[in-house]
Amino acid sequence: MANPETMSSSVVLQKKDRKKLLEMLRRMLTIRRFEERVKKEFAATRVKGFVHLYIGEEAVAVGVCSYLTDKDYVTSTHRGHGHCIAKGVDIKGMMAELYGRKTGTCKGKGGSMHIADVDLGMLGANGIVGAGAPIAVGAGLSAKYRKTDQVSVCFFSDGALNQGAVHEAMNLASIWKLPVVFVLENNQFAESTSIRYATSVKDPETRAWAYNMPAIRVDGMDVLEVAKAASVAIAKARKGEGPSFLVCDTYRYMGHFEGDDQTYRTKEDVRVWEDKDPITKLKDQMVQDGDLTEKEFVEMDTEVSKEIEDAVRYADGSAWPDPSEATDDVYTDR
Repeated sequence: MANPETMSSSVVLQKKDRKKLLEMLRRMLTIRRFEERVKKEFAATRVKGFVHLYIGEEAVAVGVCSYLTDKDYVTSTHRGHGHCIAKGVDIKGMMAELYGRKTGTCKGKGGSMHIADVDLGMLGANGIVGAGAPIAVGAGLSAKYRKTDQVSVCFFSDGALNQGAVHEAMNLASIWKLPVVFVLENNQFAESTSIRYATSVKDPETRAWAYNMPAIRVDGMDVLEVAKAASVAIAKARKGEGPSFLVCDTYRYMGHFEGDDQTYRTKEDVRVWEDKDPITKLKDQMVQDGDLTEKEFVEMDTEVSKEIEDAVRYADGSAWPDPSEATDDVYTDR
């Protein structure tokens, strides 16, 4: 079993796979524009409840989900919009869900922290820190029991790294050799607490040692680096070789939630990470390599922005759930 620092990638995404690169760029851009619009809608009180924006972390969700199929599983966090979009969940249904309308992916009953689409393997965002890990392991166990080649991915952040449920889930995944990939989105803060203060180890990937699990740490602001590592971990899981642990160093540009005063960090700290912007990085690389022109990028951005506007109109024009349906779909027979 490889030690965390020695696990390496044997599959490399070819830079000239233009179609794949364009898909990644567009998906990251969709997440960014979706979240920017949600920020505005929340400020205008058209979106109720808490929202936790994924701006800045787009490379992690897109890099990992680029190697998943609709049959594979994903469990998310309270900051789940990016994971949903990366997995292919319809943005009209997502926006309607945020609006609380019956055309939402959960018929307006879940809201921001509980968006799900089980038909696409998106098992749901989750308002409980670390709660996605046991669900991901359960999905992985079901795949192994049914002898499919499905993979289960558990996205979680540094705050969940110290939750008991995550450690129990990692241990079970390892001893049962389940097809689970644990993806730590190390965005540096658990709400307002720095990982440097709250976590006993300097390098979080070493946590995998306790579970005899291979791990690798990557630049979570580089979608190609994330994709390369994810492709290896996912392929390993599909072959029945057990779980892996990916640590993706990233950063949320917004506060923990909308309204967060962010006194725990400085504007200078944020700017350092904004200079590593994952969308700009991939776009500039593609332009340099001749796979994209500035004009094509502007056109892509315009198309994506129109899709977001269409989603807002769809949500705003959708009906509210009928009170008589309050107890419908509360339980599932799946």
